[in-house]
Amino acid sequence: MINWGVILGIAKTHLLTKMKSTITATLGVTFGIGAYITLVSFMTGLNTMLDDLVLNQTPHIHIYNEIRPSPEQPIALYDDFKNAFNVVHSIKPKQSQKKIHNALPILNYLKKQPNVQGATPQLRAQIFYLSGSIELGGNLVGVDIMEEVRLSKVRDNIVEGSPEALKSNDNGILLGAGLADKMSLSVGDRVQVSTVSGSIFPLKIVGIYQSGIAEIDNVQSFVNLKTVQRILGEAENYVTDINIKLLDIAQAPSMAYSLEKQFNIKALDINEANAQFETGSNIRNLITYAVSITLLIVAGFGIYNILNMLIYEKMKDIAILKATGFSGTDVQLIFMSQAIIIGLGGGFLGLLVGFVLSKIIDQTPFETEALPTITTYPVNYDPTYYIIGITFALLSTFVAGYLPSNRAKNIDPVKIIRGT
Repeated sequence: MINWGVILGIAKTHLLTKMKSTITATLGVTFGIGAYITLVSFMTGLNTMLDDLVLNQTPHIHIYNEIRPSPEQPIALYDDFKNAFNVVHSIKPKQSQKKIHNALPILNYLKKQPNVQGATPQLRAQIFYLSGSIELGGNLVGVDIMEEVRLSKVRDNIVEGSPEALKSNDNGILLGAGLADKMSLSVGDRVQVSTVSGSIFPLKIVGIYQSGIAEIDNVQSFVNLKTVQRILGEAENYVTDINIKLLDIAQAPSMAYSLEKQFNIKALDINEANAQFETGSNIRNLITYAVSITLLIVAGFGIYNILNMLIYEKMKDIAILKATGFSGTDVQLIFMSQAIIIGLGGGFLGLLVGFVLSKIIDQTPFETEALPTITTYPVNYDPTYYIIGITFALLSTFVAGYLPSNRAKNIDPVKIIRGT
């Protein structure tokens, strides 16, 4: 029968009498796990920030009328040319409206779907921004601003003003930060917009919008949906886009496919819209986990070497224990207990070190004009990484303790005492 009290007592005595070796082994575990926690938290935090920067600008499903060539050209209507080789030059897209047919009934239908968090109408118009002698081309997007705030992080991107100010002003505009900078405009100023037909409308700037993506901020601004409808001279049911946010983003491709077939419109899911970005994001995540695993493996070898040397330093102690009646299994359990104690102590200390370093990084100022809403470096405090860290600490110390202790279990004490 194993006497755990005696085994743990001897293990404790060995650790305390060889304090230098014990501290060295513990610090090896601590720094390995601490470095892993710090690195993976910081890198995944950066990846998440980059992902959010793009994905927050993209709906899960985007519905619109796509301009595309007619699937059947006039020559296909003549049977005489049916089996001939025909070459058609200068194919033109079929004439179609930009607006979504029956947009309001489609919106009502979408809002009743159980997987839909929300659906918002939009009206996009090509316009010119006029301020003094400056004339810039861009887009004017009519939205239901409070619904956009509910479904996305629009409020976080408004660096001056507020969405409520736009909601309460039919002639208000959230001007893109790039446009405001180029035209030297600020909140309270007025800017004129000119349609393609030449009609000019004055709008009051109630806020400045900055997405962090220069290509958007330099051309795009937001107004109320009714404002764009009035500028274009269209009815209240005139909508060119519908953006959908789902409760389960994984269902976006299948739902987009069904909406296309059901309403005969183009439905673009988030995976298709961000295919290139997703590839880059997956590569970044792959690099992050590859570096993290490599760091853990290197730390594991370091832990093994330290514990291996610690056990070999105690070969004479092993011989004495076996000579006084301890079995090989008892000797193995003593050194395994030492390894697990070092793993627990070093592992939890490593988690603490990693957390403290992550906090320091999280509080470090990170200021850039492109991302005004982000003031410090992003850090991901996912508990999963901490569970992986302590699990690896225990696993690596177990393996590092088992291999040499298993050899010590079968050592002849007489040979050790004789020094052979």
